[in-house]
Amino acid sequence: MARIAGVDLPRDKAIKYALPLIYGIGKHNVDNLIEKSGLDPRRKVRDLTEPEISKLREIIDSEYQVEGDLRREVQGNIRRLIEIGSYRGLRHRRGLPTRGQRTRSNARSRKGKAKTVAGKKKAKK
Repeated sequence: MARIAGVDLPRDKAIKYALPLIYGIGKHNVDNLIEKSGLDPRRKVRDLTEPEISKLREIIDSEYQVEGDLRREVQGNIRRLIEIGSYRGLRHRRGLPTRGQRTRSNARSRKGKAKTVAGKKKAKK
């Protein structure tokens, strides 16, 4: 099992689909990464040799910010927005969507389970 940036990559997946499991490396970054390392994107992780894995590690360490460092930076950015009192910081503090989505009928994943409010029945005439 190849361990890159503190993440164990699944042995049965192709490199192209295993590398995005590392936080900070997306689908588009993988193409550049594979091109720089000179590997075949369809090769399985189990077929990689130790020099190839170390080459991937070196490229990721030198050119990409991944895992713990990136998570810390993102959390720091959110903390800064909250401290300066910006609108986005306020939305983060309240646990609401920060990028302008509607919240009247959607946003359940961000707001949590619906809380039923009493007194909303229609009155009989």
